Amino acid sequence: MTPARLRTLCLSFNAAVEEFPFNPETSVFKVLGKMFALTDLGARPLKVNLKCDPQDAIRLRAEHPDLIVPGWHMNKRHWNTVTVSGGPPGELPDRLVRELVEDSYDLVVAGLPRAARLRLDRP
Repeated sequence: MTPARLRTLCLSFNAAVEEFPFNPETSVFKVLGKMFALTDLGARPLKVNLKCDPQDAIRLRAEHPDLIVPGWHMNKRHWNTVTVSGGPPGELPDRLVRELVEDSYDLVVAGLPRAARLRLDRP
């Protein structure tokens, strides 16, 4: 997956925005003010921090130990750092990366107050 495709994917979700609160290189993708993805789109290898269900996080790290690790500078129980491209031998399929980004977004939305979730459902 290319940096442009990762950015497009993150912005494809309802009410998703890109912000740069830390520095001009670090893209933070948020939904209603809550972060669901964090990445430096210019970095090689391309990595993204994504929220993950704790049980899924353990499983994914075991299945892809070179490409999915505990979230760097994040709560390691709930966040993974995913090497999207240009990393160790092998790459994660784009389909899996899309699923992981979508799961991160869904987990963040599920944690929003009910009123906020209802705003997302409106056209």
